Amino acid sequence: MTRFLMRLRGFLRKEALQIVRDPSSIVLALVMPMVLLVIFGYGVNLDAEYVPVAVVNDDHGVMSRDLVARFELSRNFHVYHARSMEQARQMIQLRDVDAIVRVQNDFSARLQGAATPPDQAPVQLIVNGIDANRARLIEGYVKNIAGTWTAVRIAYGQAAARQAVSVQQRIWFNEGAESRDFMIPGLITLIMTLTGILLTALVIAREWERGTMEAMLVTPLRKMDILLGKILPYYFLGMLGMGMSVVVGVAIFDVPFRGSFAALFLLSSLFMLASLGFGLFISAAIRIQFVAAQVSIVAGFLPAFFLSGLIFDLESTPTAIRVVSHIVPARYFVTISHTLFMAGDLWTVLLPNALVLAGMAIFFLALAFRKIAKRLE
Repeated sequence: MTRFLMRLRGFLRKEALQIVRDPSSIVLALVMPMVLLVIFGYGVNLDAEYVPVAVVNDDHGVMSRDLVARFELSRNFHVYHARSMEQARQMIQLRDVDAIVRVQNDFSARLQGAATPPDQAPVQLIVNGIDANRARLIEGYVKNIAGTWTAVRIAYGQAAARQAVSVQQRIWFNEGAESRDFMIPGLITLIMTLTGILLTALVIAREWERGTMEAMLVTPLRKMDILLGKILPYYFLGMLGMGMSVVVGVAIFDVPFRGSFAALFLLSSLFMLASLGFGLFISAAIRIQFVAAQVSIVAGFLPAFFLSGLIFDLESTPTAIRVVSHIVPARYFVTISHTLFMAGDLWTVLLPNALVLAGMAIFFLALAFRKIAKRLE
């Protein structure tokens, strides 16, 4: 066995014992991911289900009752029948309902009239716009129900068949339009960031605070030994947490996984190495654990949460935000994770993101290697 391997084995043993004796590392790497999965899987739902809506049917015809029945049968809405618009307005003002759907009294007459296009049959939608995202969801659900109702009438050759164009929609990759299938794969990015940046941001700073760094500096250990000895244990912890997250997401939350596990392992390793390099650079540059933890949160975790595309659509953000997001490694791994889970091994998407992550991993590891001290300065 070469001297290098002997030094590395001894240093890895020391790091492993330190992790075992410090339960917070294991909790953050293995327990916290499960907590996040439970919170996001069960508690965070971007789908609007059973939205309370007041329906005012002033027409009372067969067609209007059929349309109202569509709302009653949809899981997206919980229908409250209002006798008048005044009652419906009071309900939305009191926040008893989030929207009002009004079918006006000439609805059936306009549909049956030859002079008026069917798509101009008067249906009014009033939405509580305090929560803009929820308001857009409600608007989309109402349009979808109305479109489905029209398509059925077209199929049966009724009056609505006079429309020249009918739209048939199909959702690819996330056929059920479930936000959980979108959130869980992206959440793996945050879980790996916890281990990759938050934990490693403390490892060298902890040595300085405890006074053990001085003892390490007088040993035959070299900078490469310290770099590998600090990275490898947390790499295995991070990959173990990632694997547990994938198993929980697929087995418990029924999230589809259409890619290959080999591709997931390879690309996850690139992101983990980039995160570990960034965290170790912070730890080597800042010798106080508290400050290193704060910097890792501000410079690592928060950008991964807000600028990765997990929560917000980056294409709808200002140009400056989109430009800044390109220096965040999590942005590329969120794209990789979503592609592997919901589309499969599409290398035209995976390869460019993988190359960027590989470049970032080399860059941050080189910074960390350069910053690791072998002298008291």
